Amino acid sequence: MARNFKDLSEREIVALAISLEEEDERIYADFEDGLREEYPATTKVFAQMRAEEAGHRRALIDLFQQRFGEHIPLIRRQDVKGFVQRRPVWLTRPLGINAVRKQVEIMELETRRFYERAIRQVTDAGIRKLLGDLAEVEREHSHIAETLEQTYLTEEARGQEEATRRRLFVLQVIQPGLAGLMDGSVSTLAPVFAAAFATRNSRDALLVGLAASLGAGISMGFAEALSDDGSLTGRGHPWVRGLVCGLMTTAGGIGHTLPYLISDFRVATIAAVIVVAAELAAISYIRRRYMDTPFLSAAIQVVVGGVLVFLTGILIGSA
Repeated sequence: MARNFKDLSEREIVALAISLEEEDERIYADFEDGLREEYPATTKVFAQMRAEEAGHRRALIDLFQQRFGEHIPLIRRQDVKGFVQRRPVWLTRPLGINAVRKQVEIMELETRRFYERAIRQVTDAGIRKLLGDLAEVEREHSHIAETLEQTYLTEEARGQEEATRRRLFVLQVIQPGLAGLMDGSVSTLAPVFAAAFATRNSRDALLVGLAASLGAGISMGFAEALSDDGSLTGRGHPWVRGLVCGLMTTAGGIGHTLPYLISDFRVATIAAVIVVAAELAAISYIRRRYMDTPFLSAAIQVVVGGVLVFLTGILIGSA
C-alpha cells in the first residue's frame, strides 16, 4: 500500500530523495542513449543534466550515512502517494525529441516540489540545509538547461536536428500514411464503381465500398507492421506504422464510398467522382510537400493510375 508523504520519517524522506535522484539520473542516461545518433548536440545537454543528478545523489547518500548509518531502505516514488505516474517515454525507440523535452520539464518541476515539501517536514538542520540547496538547484535547472542548449545547440546544430526530426517524421508517419492513402484511394475505386454501375443501387455500392476499404485497411496495416521492425531503417515502431498505414488506407477508400449514402444513384456517383478528384489532389500535394516530388509529375502519376483503375471499375460494372 502506498504511504502518505506526511507519515514518512526523516530517514525515509532522505532515502526517497536518493531514489528519486537515482531514477532521474538513469532516465537522463536513457535519453542520452536514445538521442545520441539523431540528436548529438541535445545529447550533450542531457549528459550534463545527468551529471547534476549524480552529484545530488552522492550528496544525499553522504548525508544519509552520517545521520542514519549504512543501510538505505528501499522506498520509491510509487510507494508514496502524490507522485504523478510517469509514462516510460525513455524506453521508446526511436525517441521523440519533443516528448523528451516535455518529460524533462515535468521531472524537474516534480523534483523541485518534492524538496520544497520535504523541507517543511524535517527538523534536522543539516537535512533541511541540503534539501534546501537541492530545491534551489532544481529551480535553477531550467536556466542550466537553457544555458547548456545555448552552448551546444548552435544554429548549425539546431538546423541539423530539425532536418533529422523532419526525416524521421517522414519515415515514420508520412511514408506509411501516404502508402495507405494511395492504396485506399486507388485500389478501391474498381470494386466501388464496378458495384455501382453493375447494380445501379447506392446501397450495394456502399456495402461493397465499406467492405473493400476495411479489408484493404486491415491488410495494408498488417503488411506494413510486418515489413520490418524499424531497428535498422529508423522507420519507428512497426505497429505504429501499421496503424497509421491501415487507418489511412481505410480513410482513402471510405472517402469515395460515403457519397453512396445518397439514395439517388446519379447524384451519389457525381459526388463520389468529386471526392476521388479531391483525394488524388491531396495525394499529389503530400508527395510534393514531403517527398520533394514536383507537383505536376506527382499529379500525372497519381491521376493516370487513378483514372485507369476508375475506368476498369466502370467497364467491368457495365459489362
